[in-house]
Amino acid sequence: MNLTKREFIQVMGAGTMAGMSMGKFAEASAATAANGLYDIPKFGNVSFLHMTDCHAQLKPIYFREPSINMGIGSMQGNLPHLVGEHLLKVVKIRPGSAEAHALTYLDYEKAAKRYGKVGGFAHLATLVKRMKASRPGALLLDGGDTWQGSGTCLWTNGQDMVDACKLLGVDVMTGHWEFTLGMERVKEIVEKDFAGKVDFVAQNVKTNDFGDPVFKPYVIREINGVPCAIIGQAFPYTPIANPRYMVADWAFGIQDDNMQKMVDEARGKGAQVVVVISHNGMDVDLKMASRVSGIDAIMGGHTHDGMPVASLVSNKGGKTIVTNAGSNGKFLGVLDFDVKDKKVSDFRYKLLPVFSNMLPADKEMDALITKIRAPYEAKLSEKLGVSEGLLYRRGNFNGTGDQLLVDALLDVQGAEIAFSPGFRWGTSLLPGQDITREWLLDMTATTYSYATVTEMAGETIKTVLEDVCDNLFNPDPYYQQGGDMVRVGGMSYSCNPLGKIGTRIGDMRLNGQLIEAGKKYKVAGWAPVAEEARNQGNKQVWEVVETWLKTQPGGRIKPRKLNAPKITGGLPNQGYVA
Repeated sequence: MNLTKREFIQVMGAGTMAGMSMGKFAEASAATAANGLYDIPKFGNVSFLHMTDCHAQLKPIYFREPSINMGIGSMQGNLPHLVGEHLLKVVKIRPGSAEAHALTYLDYEKAAKRYGKVGGFAHLATLVKRMKASRPGALLLDGGDTWQGSGTCLWTNGQDMVDACKLLGVDVMTGHWEFTLGMERVKEIVEKDFAGKVDFVAQNVKTNDFGDPVFKPYVIREINGVPCAIIGQAFPYTPIANPRYMVADWAFGIQDDNMQKMVDEARGKGAQVVVVISHNGMDVDLKMASRVSGIDAIMGGHTHDGMPVASLVSNKGGKTIVTNAGSNGKFLGVLDFDVKDKKVSDFRYKLLPVFSNMLPADKEMDALITKIRAPYEAKLSEKLGVSEGLLYRRGNFNGTGDQLLVDALLDVQGAEIAFSPGFRWGTSLLPGQDITREWLLDMTATTYSYATVTEMAGETIKTVLEDVCDNLFNPDPYYQQGGDMVRVGGMSYSCNPLGKIGTRIGDMRLNGQLIEAGKKYKVAGWAPVAEEARNQGNKQVWEVVETWLKTQPGGRIKPRKLNAPKITGGLPNQGYVA
């Protein structure tokens, strides 16, 4: 996409309008506020709607955004590594507004009570229909992490989300956690359930033996007479971040060179608009946009960054738009192009928060969700305790939800140290809310959530922490392999995000004593990627945590005290608020 400097300034001005506060609508009724949020003027002649990382959340939920999302090196102080007031200032959103609540952790408990829950497929369906009615021909893109993250998704082997997405009207999708259902199940869904309805695209997934594409690399769809290519970019590090045995026959990777070939091929076939639906993570998308030319927009996911403005990245072919649409069904991205003389001349981008009390539930979707959940409702709704504090997961380091998990593992497993994976998915609970089995599964439901206890040398513990820390804070986005820092219970440590590989972790202590490199420690954890773990007969982590919850006095779960590392480098940082 080619834009002059004047056009660039105009476009950025239009982009910030997506983040304008509701103004006169901020204090209004839900119905009036909805008009302020969702009456988005049509622009241009080609439109894409974008959802990503819903993690199987069919019902409205609470979800607290991070207070820590540190940017390192060239990423410091730039989107998406801005939190709280730093983010609101850059995108020109008024604190206290509905959008400020959707995008930040600020005054979270008070704002959550005021604005209510977010997401829910019945409410999202209403918004999708509203946008499609105002934008004839618009395509709905799903960035993946859709078939994982809830009890019903686990128990139906992803079928609940497959049926819901078909009804929602998803046109094209790519994947990541989908692959943890296993190769056969993924292919079954793509070749049977999706046949003739939804295109699953991934230019970077190929067979190990001959390098053949496993899925379509892209599709070309006409929107109002304009040929548009949608190229898929699945999560490149799936075999590393998740069990390799689940995708044993497939190779992944970023594959810039092949992406460039696919862009050129699609252009050669007449595509006037080229959009990549990506599960790279936003930092990786920004780098890819600088290296591959001819892409009009990368609509990204994986890192759960709700970005109310588009980033424009220069490359040798012009400029590429990069967006990211958050998580948990909480947002819908709307990207409008004005295509003239067979190329994009201008665009508008909006990120719409999905407030369930501002959008009526779509009756057809609501009925499907009720049907899906009916066999499991009693099991899901069983009360396991009451949380006296806010429970959340999201941020570079520990959250109170994961603190609960490691506290339970330490107690029930009789361990000295506990690790919980740095997963970004999981929902929030407000103080006073019941901890149900549904919430516990929202935090733990994977196809390999085995609880483990192992003997680890102090040297091994440091190596584990260093490896995860490098995945998170490597200054080259292409070496960031997904997830936040492993959550740690029982021991303390320091972290210098600016350090070189192998030097970021220090001062590791257990009960005030330095951890010894050659000494063995009893370490609890869950979700091991090693294949042998599935044959060891270990309990699922939710079974272990449920046992702990049911033993707490009076069923009251006290507020969790965060065990976070001491940060020794990289501060102050606009992506860090203690």
